[in-house]
Amino acid sequence: MLVSTTIWEVNWLMTDCKSHQMEFQGLGRRRVVADFNGGNVTSDAGGLLLREAARGSKLIERFARCFTDYRNEDLIEFSVVDLIGQRTIAMALGYEDLNDHDHLRRDPLLAVLAEKYDVLGESREKSRDRGCALAGKSTLNRFELTPADADADSRYKKIVYNGKAIEDFFVEWYVDRQPEPPKVICIDLDATDDPTHGNQEGSYFHGYYDHYCYLPLYMFVGDDLLSARLRSSECDPLEGVIEDLARIIEKIRARFPRARIIVRGDSGFCREDLMSWCEARGVDYVLGLAQNTRLLDMIKKAMKKAKRKFKRTGEPAKIYRNLKYRTLKTWSRKRRVVAKAEHLDKGANPRFVVTTIDAEEEGARSLYEDNYCARGNMENRIKEQQMGLFADRTSTHTMRANQLRLWLSSLAYVLVTELRRVGLKKTAMETAQSWTIREKLFKIGAVVTVSVRRIMVQMSSAFPWKGVYEACLANLQEHYGTG
Repeated sequence: MLVSTTIWEVNWLMTDCKSHQMEFQGLGRRRVVADFNGGNVTSDAGGLLLREAARGSKLIERFARCFTDYRNEDLIEFSVVDLIGQRTIAMALGYEDLNDHDHLRRDPLLAVLAEKYDVLGESREKSRDRGCALAGKSTLNRFELTPADADADSRYKKIVYNGKAIEDFFVEWYVDRQPEPPKVICIDLDATDDPTHGNQEGSYFHGYYDHYCYLPLYMFVGDDLLSARLRSSECDPLEGVIEDLARIIEKIRARFPRARIIVRGDSGFCREDLMSWCEARGVDYVLGLAQNTRLLDMIKKAMKKAKRKFKRTGEPAKIYRNLKYRTLKTWSRKRRVVAKAEHLDKGANPRFVVTTIDAEEEGARSLYEDNYCARGNMENRIKEQQMGLFADRTSTHTMRANQLRLWLSSLAYVLVTELRRVGLKKTAMETAQSWTIREKLFKIGAVVTVSVRRIMVQMSSAFPWKGVYEACLANLQEHYGTG
């Protein structure tokens, strides 16, 4: 973003007019003055690292293959790769709204990040666009709103995404990034609320979250995103789960046939349909199980023992038990249930997990604390995508367009994850979340000078994370062979 103070002053930096000086309170005997005549100044010089990761991995180009462009090639100023690259990198840099792009399109550095050769926009066909190297909000909006049945005869919206290809892209990206066949793959699934603020298609009031929302379904393996499905908030909690798992597991087993697959989720996914589906296909599961009077009766003695221990020590007390349990009507068979009889300051806190993993292989305590609780990391990944990469900016009217917005946010997450995995390994930011990386590594003030032979980006001499920045660039270039 071109700035001197805020995004809204960007025009002053791109014109020849001289603004008046502004006078601030002095410092000792010296005056403190400022103006908007600094030239091409960017606040996003750290985005060059994103470009190295995107180019080296070919992430944007590969994602762009999931689209069909029916536009006349002779009239195109922005390819699908251009539009996806601009939108994705801007989100990674913190710009979630399409309106931002009417100002960002003048930033020569963002044009570099989006691979536009005419970084100053001097060769644009229309005079009103000259000085703007990138697409504006209207072009990007048409890209998002293209209906599924658009073709070459459509008037404005002609770039159609292939939803099946995009879904496959995220799984294939994961399997392609594995240095060696994994022995165990834990697929974590969870849903979250995505608040809506209008008459969006598929938006309903959800009693648990107490507002109108969507209910997107996510699937991760560790930090790697496998699926992001936008769902209406009136849907069944299991909607799309088996369908997505079937697609994901098929691709994983095609590449890693010997890998053991474990599905983990909370009690919202503990349903006979999912458990029997996993059992029939040799897929293990570890699922939360909602408590009921029968389960509580089965651990009554353990709960009393935990309470006595708490009173004696004053510390939280946990006792684990293995159970064999079957519901009265809904389950087809008895299954292993791990019970945690726990007593805390606030009182009794019983918890239950159902699993296909035998007690001889993994004890009750280990299965609950080391296996099931590890899925809590997924909540951090969802929070990172929702809050750090704007997956909740689903404000268009149609579910189809909002699904594309969710996928573009997911692509931004994958890009940041690639930068973190490759570039930031063995650095102080190796495990940092996206907003920390953005604030510390991307938001760097720099002067951009464009000449025939080079584009010079002169960053602040006072930048405190210079060592991490240089190490990140070296790691990326070594990994991709671009140094």
